[in-house]
Amino acid sequence: MNSRLPIVLNDAHLISTTQKEQLVEWASLNAGSIPERIVDLGWISAQELNSFLGKLFSLTIKELHDYNPSDLCQKIGLRDTIIKHRALPLSLENHCLTIAISDPTVVETENDFRFATGLQTELVLANCQDIRSTIRKLFGDNNLDSSSETKQLTSDDLANLVQVSDAEIDNIEDLSQDDSPVSRFIHQVLMDAVRKKASDIHFEPYEHLYRIRLRCDGILIETHQPATQLSRRLAARIKILAKLDIAERRLPQDGRLKLRLSETASIDMRVSTLPTMWGEKIVLRLLDGDSANLDIDQLGYNELQKSLYLAALKKPQGMILMTGPTGSGKTVSLYTGLNILNTAERNVSTAEDPVEIHLDGINQVQINPKIGFDFSTALRSFLRQDPDVVMLGEIRDIETAEIAVKAAQTGHLVLSTLHTNSAAETVMRLKNMGVESINLASSLSLIIAQRLARKLCQHCKVIDPMLPPLRHSLAISDDELIYQASEQGCNHCNYGYLGRTGIYEVMECTHEIANALLIGASMQEIEALAQSQGMTTLKQSGIEKLRDGVTSYQELQRVLYF
Repeated sequence: MNSRLPIVLNDAHLISTTQKEQLVEWASLNAGSIPERIVDLGWISAQELNSFLGKLFSLTIKELHDYNPSDLCQKIGLRDTIIKHRALPLSLENHCLTIAISDPTVVETENDFRFATGLQTELVLANCQDIRSTIRKLFGDNNLDSSSETKQLTSDDLANLVQVSDAEIDNIEDLSQDDSPVSRFIHQVLMDAVRKKASDIHFEPYEHLYRIRLRCDGILIETHQPATQLSRRLAARIKILAKLDIAERRLPQDGRLKLRLSETASIDMRVSTLPTMWGEKIVLRLLDGDSANLDIDQLGYNELQKSLYLAALKKPQGMILMTGPTGSGKTVSLYTGLNILNTAERNVSTAEDPVEIHLDGINQVQINPKIGFDFSTALRSFLRQDPDVVMLGEIRDIETAEIAVKAAQTGHLVLSTLHTNSAAETVMRLKNMGVESINLASSLSLIIAQRLARKLCQHCKVIDPMLPPLRHSLAISDDELIYQASEQGCNHCNYGYLGRTGIYEVMECTHEIANALLIGASMQEIEALAQSQGMTTLKQSGIEKLRDGVTSYQELQRVLYF
């Protein structure tokens, strides 16, 4: 880009001659945005720069959160033009395209958009950092960084690669090269997923479509649609990275790969392949233990729930169970407790499949059922090594359950997970497995059922005009403000939501509940007894988050379905 911005700012005495020369030299070596460079260096703030340029070039300054550029950008395309010029189409009215820019000295911007669309154009100014973050959100473009020197590959760049047969794919040399187009494209997808803090990446082949989706905050978002003929190449490259058999396409395979982020940081990924009608679907689960938040105050417990959890952790023996569906945050809750218990005076051992979060001071064991090393075998070994605290990734069978119960009865603190929908249902599940009621009554200390709900973006959430009948059913007064997600979202969030919080049901196994177990009380009776002693149900906890403005009614419906 031919920018005159360094000269303009130097003439206005906003930057020195030395700074001007530094910018000119930097621009000759990089394809980045000069306004972004100036703001990143702290020479001028984005607001001051826009104010000066707006007056000089008689341009209107716009706030991007007032617009929804996503639909328009998808409609008109022009991904490469948008990325090249750091310019963002905002609206299209009466054959006039409004474009947000940060550097009005680049005259090619307006010409390129006018030529590509055949429309009249109107330029407006916007915060350069907001433009950068919005383009990243729309296109997942890691090379918007000003220091970037490598061209970003798009799905279209790969479309010219010819389709290959299953027999030929085994001999494609470029699949083993890190600088091949396919390899670079997959690396970009992986880095994009890490940047967006995705938990999973889905590579999905269909008859007339190939799509890549990221699971962000529990919701799948489509990010790329490569050509269908790339299916075999992409699958083979991922299998090479995960050290899987690229010739085996009829059976599912499991593996792992490590993505190096820097010299000191890396992230593990669990790889699973599955043969489908139109090729191999591959799912990568990101196991970023370093980014896990193990601060109990940040997980979403209310004060009573937190105090019950901390009290159970202080007991020298007993069993603490985390329950909920897959992806409900059970592992983070368990490790938050382990992090509190992780002191020099305690011997802590865990058996997991896989080990997702790494903590110094804890003996973590990866089980391997293929060689007979399962949870029950690991637990038996732990009990021969003088443990104080034992954590099992999951109680899957009666053998593991009985050993865990006995360990909790004989002076050990046992933490584990179970896939049930509520705290009271957990007791029934263990009884149905075959665990005696008397053993449950003497070993259970605390049961926590939980879900994860997306949090409303505090920058763009809007008031929910909830109807009175619904308010009354949720015990919410007519004058309380309830919020919902903004449909278009903003530069800080994913369509109105940013991050997730826990919704909890914490049941303390008191003497009364233990007695109810001994006399064979039903699940409903146990739940009613727990509520009479102060337990907050999942629904009640969710409504608390709704009234506090943390989440929305629509999100609670998705997660809990009242």
